[in-house]
Amino acid sequence: MSNSNIHPSAIIDSTAEIHPEVEIGPYCVIGRSVKIGAGTVLHPHVVIEHNTRIGAGCRIFSGAIIGGPPQDFKYQDEDTCVVIGNNTTLRECVTIHRATGEGTVTSIGNDTMIMAYAHVGHNCEVGNHVTLASYVGISGHVTVEDHVNIGGLTGVHQGCRIGTLSMIGGFSKVTQNIPPYMLADGIPAKVYDINKIGLRRAGLLPKVRNELRQTYKLLYRSNLNMSQAMETIEEEIEKSSELEHLLKFIRSSRDGKNFRGSSPAE
Repeated sequence: MSNSNIHPSAIIDSTAEIHPEVEIGPYCVIGRSVKIGAGTVLHPHVVIEHNTRIGAGCRIFSGAIIGGPPQDFKYQDEDTCVVIGNNTTLRECVTIHRATGEGTVTSIGNDTMIMAYAHVGHNCEVGNHVTLASYVGISGHVTVEDHVNIGGLTGVHQGCRIGTLSMIGGFSKVTQNIPPYMLADGIPAKVYDINKIGLRRAGLLPKVRNELRQTYKLLYRSNLNMSQAMETIEEEIEKSSELEHLLKFIRSSRDGKNFRGSSPAE
């Protein structure tokens, strides 16, 4: 590694594996068994705690603390880690905690943006192309699928699942799963439409968007209960991979505890 890429005030554990093209700013602290990929930039005063894996092309801004121990009474200093994909940006003072449970992982995908002061708790799985706005707080064991956008100051209850291409308005309180392709907002957050703009920008065909719109109306705007709506959807709406994913998500949510997670044990 070229010394010109590392500020002399940075403290780096001897067991860390850092690509020669990584840039490390003043007063950064890199813990044991950390791995950082090519082209990643750490701005001043970043702390990367032990067993953290960071991919290539990431940007981590001042005050971020990545890989800290989980805020979980069950945690007994077992060997867990944080894994962050490629080309992901973590802005000022973001915190991401290691998992609870021997060998488990808190993961962040590729091309994701986590804005200033947001928090991702233990055992979370955050997908690719996700945007978490400032001051979002995600509790432990939350799954955020790909292409999700969560507005600022939103809190997400532990064990919730946020479906792909959904969008949650700022200052929301998420206590149950949010299905894919939907818009949700409020305290508590409730689905009020499909994510029309997001689906169009993602390149979903007009036919698929229309089918998802029909599905939304049957689920949330008809006089049918959930079972009746699902049965009608199965019988009347042509299946696409997106619709299949939505229906599978809803079925698994119904099996979860208080419509959180995907099984009664979660």
